[in-house]
Amino acid sequence: MRHGEFRHRRLVQVYDAECPWGPDDDFFRAVVNETPGARVLDLGCGTGRLTVALAAGGHTVTGVDPAGASLAAARAKPGGERVTWIEGTSALLPDQAFEVAVLTSHVAQFFVDDAEWARTLADLRRALVPGGRLVFDARDPADRRWEHWNPVDSQRRITLPDGGEVRAWTEVTGVRDGAVSFTHHYHFADDEELLSSATLRFRTEAQLRDSLGAAGFTVDRIHGGWHREPVGQGDGEFLVIAQASRLAPVA
Repeated sequence: MRHGEFRHRRLVQVYDAECPWGPDDDFFRAVVNETPGARVLDLGCGTGRLTVALAAGGHTVTGVDPAGASLAAARAKPGGERVTWIEGTSALLPDQAFEVAVLTSHVAQFFVDDAEWARTLADLRRALVPGGRLVFDARDPADRRWEHWNPVDSQRRITLPDGGEVRAWTEVTGVRDGAVSFTHHYHFADDEELLSSATLRFRTEAQLRDSLGAAGFTVDRIHGGWHREPVGQGDGEFLVIAQASRLAPVA
């Protein structure tokens, strides 16, 4: 199943248990809070961990995701009623409706095709007010993180809210032209095994900067780690903070 941890009800529960609040959430919340009381877009919000927290912090938040099962889990979270939830893609975004847009948990890498990434950035530029900020994370390909996505290094046990345990591991199935394909394996206590496959695009810093510029964004800064280290000295990340140009991009 493609993207099963976002689309399959049972795997959504596993994803929530495996991905608690972390330093990435602290980073995004701190950046968003630099614009008090902002209208915030969380594109690819998933199960809404950060989305709900931003709403609790006084922002007016919209969470957008194409996966209905993830949005159902997000709506059910305490405080979920404070968020406007939309099932869909960036194509549905209204014009100039947000001061800040975030893409977290490496959502930016799910746009594998360059044309799809360009369309998404154009939608985000349209949805942000002039001068609005776009904040997202993407793994630095120089870190070669995928080399640890194998059945030995990726073995893990995930405890569910009901006390049940899931064994999980990951295997890479292909690496080509900056795109890495992989499959997550999930083995449940009742012997059901579910698979979730995906492909992520690893863009270089130069490629990210070029794509943002073409879409009408100016890069403010790029960090390499969750504590705002320089690129190459942090957590193997590109943490991008960009600003929507006050002029429309040239067609």
